[in-house]
Amino acid sequence: REVGGITQHIGAYRVTTGKGTAVFLDTPGHEAFTSMRARGAQVTDLVILVVAANEGVMPQTREAVAHAKAAEVPVMVAINKIDLPDANPDRVKQQLSELDLIPDDWGGETVFSPVSAKEGHGVDDLLDLAILQSDLLELKANPNRRSQGIVIEAKLDKGRGPVATVLVQRGTLSPGDNFVAGSWSGKVRALIDDQGNKIKAAGPSTPVEILGISGVPQAGDEFTSVADERSAREISSRRQQRDRLAAMLPMARVNLETFLEGVQKGTIKELNIILKADVQGSLEALKDSLSKQGNEEVAVKILHASAGGITETDVMLAAASSAIIVGFNVRPTTGADLSAKRENVDIRLYSVIYNAIGEVRAALEGILDPISREVIRGHAEVRQTFHVPSIGSIAGCYVTDGAVQRGSEVRLIRDSVVVYTGRVSSLRRFKEDVNEVQQGYECGIGIEKFQDIKEGDVIEPFVTEEVARTL
Repeated sequence: REVGGITQHIGAYRVTTGKGTAVFLDTPGHEAFTSMRARGAQVTDLVILVVAANEGVMPQTREAVAHAKAAEVPVMVAINKIDLPDANPDRVKQQLSELDLIPDDWGGETVFSPVSAKEGHGVDDLLDLAILQSDLLELKANPNRRSQGIVIEAKLDKGRGPVATVLVQRGTLSPGDNFVAGSWSGKVRALIDDQGNKIKAAGPSTPVEILGISGVPQAGDEFTSVADERSAREISSRRQQRDRLAAMLPMARVNLETFLEGVQKGTIKELNIILKADVQGSLEALKDSLSKQGNEEVAVKILHASAGGITETDVMLAAASSAIIVGFNVRPTTGADLSAKRENVDIRLYSVIYNAIGEVRAALEGILDPISREVIRGHAEVRQTFHVPSIGSIAGCYVTDGAVQRGSEVRLIRDSVVVYTGRVSSLRRFKEDVNEVQQGYECGIGIEKFQDIKEGDVIEPFVTEEVARTL
C-alpha cells in the first residue's frame, strides 16, 4: 500500500501455506499486466479479482475483467470488506455475473471467496482456494535447466545501479549466472527475495530482484540464462540493433483495412473490438447488434464495452489485444489520441449505428472462405470415335450447347453417369488446332489420359469458380 492506500507499483510476493506455495503479482489496476501482454508475455496462471463488497463493480473492475478475458486467464473473485455494515456480496455476484463471471454457488464456474483483509477473515480460505485452482491447472516446471522468466519491473537505483525484478518460470537462477533480459545483458551479482534477504538460488515460480544488469529492461521482457558472458553480450548487441531498426518502422496493429491480410495468412478468424458509446442505451444496442454478426467460422469478440469517452486505458487494451476501437458519439481524449497514434491503434468513430454495423459486417464477410462453385460451360455429343497414332482416341463430337475450350476441365458422361473427369488435351476442327469450338459446330476432342471413349458419350466442360460469401 502506498499514497492514498492504493497500489501504485507492481510487487511480487511468495506466500507459503500448509497446502502449498503461491506467488502473487500485485499490479496497479491492470496497466503493468497489459504492457506485459503487449509484449507477448504470459505471466499469470490465475487472476484473483478483488472487489469491495460495499462499492461493488467499478469501471476499473470491468476493465480488469476485460484484460483477464483477453489474456484467457482463469479468474477467481475475492469479495473484500465483508466486515463493513453496508457490505452487499450478493450485489457483487449479480454485477459480475453480467460480465459472464457466474458464481460457482449459482451453477457457474467462477470461484467467489468472501474476505476481510482488515480483520483477516477468509484470507486463509482464499489462499487454499487459489492453490486448489492451481492444482487443477496441473502447473509444472523443470528446475534442472538454465533459467527462464519474465521481467516484472525494473528501475535505476541510485546506489545499486539497474535493478530488475524477475519471476523465474523455468530452471534455477544462481549468483554468477550470465543472462539476457530484453535488450540488456548481465551477470548475477546478487539475488534478493521479496523479504529483502539475499538467497543462493531461485527456482520456478520464484520472484527475485537481480543486481548486475547493464541497463534497465522493460516490464514483460523475457529473461534467459546463457552459457557465458560473450554469448550474453552478443545477444544483447543484436537485440539493441533490432530495437533501433524497429523504432524506425511503424508498428503493425489490426485495423479494418489490413484485417484481410491476417485472414489470408490464416492467422485471424476473429475481430476483437473495444466498444465505447455516449450513453448506456446506445452501448447496449450497438453491442447486441455487433455480437450477432458472424457465424460459426468468424465472429466479433467484444473485449470491453462502456459508456464514456475513449481513454488511454482503452488504447492500451486495444494495443495488447490486437483490437480496434469503435466509438459511437464519443471522441478520444487528447492522451488517448496520442497513444493511439503512437501504438498504431485503429479508432473508428461513428454517429450512425448502421454505419458501424455495416463496416464491421463487411470486414467479417471478407474473412469467410469463398464457396467453390462449378459452372458448366456446355455439352458435346460423341458421334464417332477415331484412333490417331501417337495421340490415342479422338472423339468426333457435335457441340450441342455452350462451347468447348482447349485445356478446360471436362467430364465424360455415359448413360447419365460420370465415367471420367480430366482435361481436353487436343481440340480440332477438321485438321486445324483451335482454342474454342462454339455451339452448332463439329470438332475432334482428345481427353488427357483417357482412351475409352464411345459413341453416345457426352463431354461436359466446366470451370470451378470461387464465390464470395455473405453472412
